[in-house]
Amino acid sequence: MTRFSAGLAKASLIASVAGLFAVVATVSLQVFGRYVLNDTPVWAESLTLVMMLYVSLIGAAVGVRDAGHIGMESLLVLVPERIRLRMEMVIHVLVAIFGAMMVWNGWGLTESVKAYNIPTLGISEGFKYFPLVVSGALITLFSLEHLIALIRGEEVVPAWH
Repeated sequence: MTRFSAGLAKASLIASVAGLFAVVATVSLQVFGRYVLNDTPVWAESLTLVMMLYVSLIGAAVGVRDAGHIGMESLLVLVPERIRLRMEMVIHVLVAIFGAMMVWNGWGLTESVKAYNIPTLGISEGFKYFPLVVSGALITLFSLEHLIALIRGEEVVPAWH
């Protein structure tokens, strides 16, 4: 599972970085169109917003796997090892539940608006909410990986190493 999760996290991270470059390119085109050509592309702002959702949510999921998120490390260091292990397990279970709720609710949102289009892009409004599903699934998977590693007494090595 670790090898699969590491590969998935690395691919997600690469996709997020590529998406970030695409966001920069789209915003640059928008600024160039507005201030140089005096004619902003109508699709640029909408596309940037949709891409930002994918970049940030998928990047956040990778942060969960690679422990790049903000944690209560200072409290965990103060407790005995046995209690620390249990607290870490509880944290990963709660994060997995949160990820599963993102999948459930994100899918509901995606389904509820899929019949409508984003006017300037001509794609379904569901594209704006689908990254919640992807990110939630990744967060759930990565949290379960951490939980299994804790039970086995192993450590999850960040994907970018």
